[in-house]
Amino acid sequence: MSSRKITVFYAGLIAVASLAVGMVLASRLDLTPQSAAQSMSAPAMNSAPLTGPVDAATFRNIAKASSPFVVNIRVRSKRKAQDMSEFFGGDDPLGRFFGNPQAPGRGNAKPKEQIVEAAGTGFIISKDGLILTNNHVVEGATDIFVAFGENQTDLEEFKARLVGRDQLTDSALVQLDEKPSTPLVEARFGDSSQMQTGDWVMAIGNPFGLAHTVTVGVISATKRPFAVAEQRSQDVLQTDAAINPGNSGGPLLNIRGEVIGINTAILANSRSEGNIGIGFAIPINIVRDLLPQLRAGKVIRGRIGVSVMDVPRESVSYLGLKQRVGALVAQVPKDTPASKAGLEPGDVIVEFNGKPVVNRDDLIRMVTSTKPGTTVPLKLLRDKKERSVTITVEELDLEAESGPAATAEGGNEDTSAGFGVTLGNITPSIARQLRLPAATTGAVVTDVDPGSPADSGGLAQYDVILKVNGTSVSSAAEASRLLQKIPSGGRAMLLVWKTRQNQELFLTIKKE
Repeated sequence: MSSRKITVFYAGLIAVASLAVGMVLASRLDLTPQSAAQSMSAPAMNSAPLTGPVDAATFRNIAKASSPFVVNIRVRSKRKAQDMSEFFGGDDPLGRFFGNPQAPGRGNAKPKEQIVEAAGTGFIISKDGLILTNNHVVEGATDIFVAFGENQTDLEEFKARLVGRDQLTDSALVQLDEKPSTPLVEARFGDSSQMQTGDWVMAIGNPFGLAHTVTVGVISATKRPFAVAEQRSQDVLQTDAAINPGNSGGPLLNIRGEVIGINTAILANSRSEGNIGIGFAIPINIVRDLLPQLRAGKVIRGRIGVSVMDVPRESVSYLGLKQRVGALVAQVPKDTPASKAGLEPGDVIVEFNGKPVVNRDDLIRMVTSTKPGTTVPLKLLRDKKERSVTITVEELDLEAESGPAATAEGGNEDTSAGFGVTLGNITPSIARQLRLPAATTGAVVTDVDPGSPADSGGLAQYDVILKVNGTSVSSAAEASRLLQKIPSGGRAMLLVWKTRQNQELFLTIKKE
């Protein structure tokens, strides 16, 4: 089996701009799935209580025992670069979302395709070379390389391939095509459900290309909701163990040296995208249960095609509830299992397949874990009266569910008439690329016509419109409707997030 020594594995993986507070993935990467139709059982998990003293040798021993199963991951991917070098360092990270808008001073020049490299971390879970990492580490990769060794100047690198990935848990399974001559060391799994605020943890990873960096901290919080896709979130562990770009996919360990999480993201501020003491890890129990499906190359989940929200506190009695439970139906798209079952906006789903629904997230968990094709009973309240229906769960297609908002062609709203601006929706991926403040909603400017009212009024590409005439907007379509209502000669008063300046700005633009 071939291998090669590399002198310097990663270098200079430092962010190109200081941007506003927002969720930032602890790595830089993108998606090309390959699958292997094989099966595996979930690794054993140690659920024994965490007990015993912490002394001067505790973390030293954990690092010594755990480092052999931690690997560095380097990927290559093809990107289309726009002429945004003055801001994004030569590679426009939003090009793949918005196509090819005109670059300043370049007219209609076509974007160039270039090979980019990025780095992350992973850990070995089987002696035959299976490695767990983050989905966003290997997403879009045309080549994957795994390096072993703790000495920064003497890492041994091997070719690997993607086996399976899952966006909703930001997890991916990688298989070594080549292996070291020495036996592989497997990670041991702990029980992430045991972790409590204040518990000691250790992170091992490849931050900024510094292989096998060890950091120590505590669990700062559990069950933090973290956006992983359009209208979908995942409960994660929060830790103050230092996590930085390049740590993505690495293990978060308990004081027995067992993996209890996969490091996936950090909270960054406007001065630095490095560690500020708030990092997030996907609980390992969630990923462990998915390993057989990841090994098979595809994770299958259910959906009923309905948008739901928690019951507002002030609406409990109005909806006919005795207590604040259930999931309130906000939207029922056509031709979905929900519409076929007769669900309507304003219904409150209180029971799914015989189990009470506590809240929105509870319903989503039950639905996604239901096998597609299964018909289940559902209880709901409508006009304060209980009703029973049956609903057939279908397979979740995350890309289709995200709809045109995630594509360049369908996600843009052309409001050129009178303003000369094209708008797009803010997806989680776009929010990460623009480093938007957490929970930012609005419409992102994907193109501005030269010499248009939007151009002369100060609106620029990649700005985010937050409000139109005092009304908050949550999508491109919503912003477009409000702008179109303004008569010719009227003014649009816009509250805008200026991406380049990392600040809000109030603009007034006269419509032609």
